[in-house]
Amino acid sequence: MSLALVQSRALLGLEAPSVTVEVHLANGLPSFTLVGLADLEVKEARERVRSALQNAGLEFPHNKRITVNLAPADLPKDSGRFDLPIALGILAASGQIDAGRLAGHEFAGELSLSGQLRPVRGALATSLALRAHGVAVRLVLPPGSAEEAALVPDAQVYRARHLLDVVRQFLPAGSQESMDDASAPDDGWCLLQPAPLATQVAYADLSDIKGQAASKRALEIAAAGGHSLLMMGPPGSGKSMLAQRFAGLLPAMTMEEALESAAVASLAGRFTPARWAQRPTCQPHHTASAVALVGGGSPPQPGEISLAHHGVLFLDEMPEFPRAALEALREPLETGRVTIARAARRAEFPASFQLVAAMNPCPCGFLGSAQRACRCTPDQVARYQGKLSGPLLDRIDLHVEVPALPASDLLDAPPGEASAAVRERVVRARQAAITRQGKTNQALQGQEIDTHTALEPAATQFLQTAAARLGWSARSTHRTLKVARTIADLAGTASTQAAHVAEAVQYRRVLRGPAG
Repeated sequence: MSLALVQSRALLGLEAPSVTVEVHLANGLPSFTLVGLADLEVKEARERVRSALQNAGLEFPHNKRITVNLAPADLPKDSGRFDLPIALGILAASGQIDAGRLAGHEFAGELSLSGQLRPVRGALATSLALRAHGVAVRLVLPPGSAEEAALVPDAQVYRARHLLDVVRQFLPAGSQESMDDASAPDDGWCLLQPAPLATQVAYADLSDIKGQAASKRALEIAAAGGHSLLMMGPPGSGKSMLAQRFAGLLPAMTMEEALESAAVASLAGRFTPARWAQRPTCQPHHTASAVALVGGGSPPQPGEISLAHHGVLFLDEMPEFPRAALEALREPLETGRVTIARAARRAEFPASFQLVAAMNPCPCGFLGSAQRACRCTPDQVARYQGKLSGPLLDRIDLHVEVPALPASDLLDAPPGEASAAVRERVVRARQAAITRQGKTNQALQGQEIDTHTALEPAATQFLQTAAARLGWSARSTHRTLKVARTIADLAGTASTQAAHVAEAVQYRRVLRGPAG
């Protein structure tokens, strides 16, 4: 048979559109033509496939005109993931393997010149997309990629180490080299079983931080309600240590959360099995551009906010970030998703993260510090704090001051409360919110806020007075109300009382941003 079809998948964001690798062998001037909107690394597959077939002891049809089409033709294809399906298509078209037995399988993998299979990015995203669309196929992937894809429950994933391991499974019936027992432990071909969800994940512990009771309380409230947090304090006061321990206060990931988070990391080539079911903490440098934070490129790749999906995005030295990068966070903070639109393609990535930011109060960092005098002028302080726009500050629920501790408190104080104890309270408060309204308090919108906050009359009056005196926008008022509801959940009360609102108001008075 001179025509063979092999199924594979491309990557477009977290989608995995089907790609049919069509291989045709014809008489004529020997050539190897690859068509179908293939990127440069895909076109280079011609040389990798040729060498891999020859070095594996298989026959490459040198005397044929080889045409490989990656259909559909208008879908961009990148990376070396199509090496394996192209090689199998050539073998099927030349009769060296049974083309009919390839049905029901999908292949992806980069070939080395010796025929070894190398991992490709996005294997977990591909497997997750297949499950989402109800596509039941057998995935054949290289080591590294296969273990990722097998994390998806009910996925049929086969791991192959070498091109010959795949070829042996699809030899024509009656071949002496046919291998019936594919489960031998020392064999390069095996069916993988999904890894169980981790029950114990190691995070840095909150007990490492001494003092800072108010800051720890703010972390607990942020974790319980899904709120964003801005910490302001002098250098060395512990802002970074607090932020790096925040993920350990969050509830354990569900299977769906773990898969979504790992799929984005897999798409960017940053997934490791050691971090399976561990909430990510992404900490981009303050020189990061808007594209690095939000994502972009051609084809579109996820940025830091998507890599922090179901985890924490920590922006240290927040005012030092480019203004465009910070303003790009405004929409994802509201919607939990980011859409990257280009002239030819559009990709959507999840970005449901918790923002934890840290900043100094002034350029020198010591405004209001008892240890050292500030040398900044009022104009310098206003210009520095003005780098954070009012609309962005509006979207940050908690503003907390982290003061520097004297040396005596650091050296003599006992260890603080452990993360496990705080996490128990966070889990109870979150469960109360989800039982009541089906989502965290931060996610409440519109009429849901009035319905579920259950404000007492005294609390309503207190909030109205505070909002008028502090000149809050409607968004600031609603976000304070949601924080108060979280404080009430931590206290275990059915209604939101004036004391809960009073505490919530205190978390928006450290830095209010420009008026209006």
